[in-house]
Amino acid sequence: MIQHGLALLVQPHTAWQRVAQLPSASFNKLALFPVIMALLPAVAWYYGTSRIGWTVGSSEDAIRLTESSAFEISVLFYFVMICSIAIIGYFIHWMSDTYGANSSLTKGIVIAGLTCSPLFLTGLVGFYPLLWVDLLIGVVALSWATYLLYLGIPIVMNIPEERGFLFSSAIIAIALVIFVGILVVTIILWEYGFAPEFTDHSL
Repeated sequence: MIQHGLALLVQPHTAWQRVAQLPSASFNKLALFPVIMALLPAVAWYYGTSRIGWTVGSSEDAIRLTESSAFEISVLFYFVMICSIAIIGYFIHWMSDTYGANSSLTKGIVIAGLTCSPLFLTGLVGFYPLLWVDLLIGVVALSWATYLLYLGIPIVMNIPEERGFLFSSAIIAIALVIFVGILVVTIILWEYGFAPEFTDHSL
């Protein structure tokens, strides 16, 4: 299961071809890939924000979340990742007929989950939350994930590259809408008392 995600980081074209040749039963197992891998960034950021902390400007005092607040946010972060992948996977399946592809909900979720492999792995930077470095690495991981989507859709869906490009672009648009929706919900939750709680050393 995990070897497919790791292979996408070094041999993406070959890895997608192997995924495309898998039987249906294997897709059912691969659907668990994001469920397992999403634990990596959730655990990393829980530890980093509650134990290590981060600094702002020239201040030497590290800002940390309380353990209870970090735990709540990490759990929500985990479920948001899983739900987002499931929604994107649903839309991959839902739009497959439009682009002349044969798909299933499981295949859509597998494509979405494997595409996020770089994001899951780079989420480990949360163990040491140096924000500018984490942001830079995050941009690189997001770029690689976008490349994987554009590469993988035509291969796994067995459609021409031109049609796959349009398909992938539509999925990117949906992902952006989901991202904006997450930001809006986050702001609303913060307004209703679910804002992060900081330790006594916070600014």
